[in-house]
Parts: sequence; structure tokens; C-alpha cells
Amino acid sequence: MSDDSSTQASKAHATTRERPARDLEDLRTVADYQFGAGAGEALFPPGEHIEIRRSSGGRPRQLYAADSRLVSYGTDGRFRLGIAGGRRLHAALEAPANRVVVGDESEPFVRDGNNTFAKFVDEVDTQIRPGDEVLVVHERGDLLAVGRAELSADGMVAFGSGMAVKVRDGIDE
Repeated sequence: MSDDSSTQASKAHATTRERPARDLEDLRTVADYQFGAGAGEALFPPGEHIEIRRSSGGRPRQLYAADSRLVSYGTDGRFRLGIAGGRRLHAALEAPANRVVVGDESEPFVRDGNNTFAKFVDEVDTQIRPGDEVLVVHERGDLLAVGRAELSADGMVAFGSGMAVKVRDGIDE
């Protein structure tokens, strides 16, 4: 092997090792943009091993920590929260950020993974738009589920009917 080819092989190996670190930095930036400042480090803390499962084309698809799915990364460039990722955001972001609050009446249904309807929404982050990933929490503050907002914050409060959040995963405890 010539010196030139060994240098190229060494550079290729270094690039392969550095890619996950660069990917995580990029993914932290996406999380900060999508969920707010600090979300990236909350979801993917520096120093913690985060497994990035990739599509056949090499694009990050799902991110895991300790065998729990934190998020899926959609082809639209947005994260879909898993329960583990929802727990991390719930702990890191100050209320009311990314939260839809419900009371006792709908708590058991949401925990079971059923959708959240507008008439049961007590409070909501005023910045929520349709399509946003949200945390559904009980009025006590407990995380109940993660999902996608179907209505804007104003729509959840003003309409009082219709599906507010399409729940993806509930926390059945």
C-alpha cells in the first residue's frame, strides 16, 4: 500500500467515525428548531450513547438510547416522538412548552393511547400549530402521551369539538 493510499484509507476511516457525531449535532439543531431551545441536548445529551438506525440510503431514521426509541426522523425533516423522547422533553422544557393539558375525565383514555379531543383540553401552549409534535399531560403535570396536534392551539380552545391530538403512544402506568 502506498503512502498516498494509506492516507486516503485513514481519512475515510476518520470520516466514518466522525459521521455519527456530526449527525447528532445536526439532529440536536433540528430538535431545538422544532421543540425549542435546549430540546436537542435534552433528547440527545452529549456523552450518552445514542444509536442511530438508518434507512438503506443512510438517512437517520430512528434514534434509540438504552433500548428505548427516543424519536423517529421523518422524510419531512421533523421528529416523531417516542415515549422515551417525550419523557426527556417533559423533564427539560418548562410548561406550557409543547403541552396539551387534559383533566381527570380523559386521563385514562389518553394513557391507553386514545386520541385527545378538543372538548377535553383544559390548557394548551399557544404556539402549537396543526402537525406539531406535542406532549399530552394531566393537569397535575404528569406526562400521559405523545402525538401530533390536529388543531392549532386556538382551535383546540375555540372549537371545543374535534380531534385535538392524534395520540401515537400513551403511557399506561
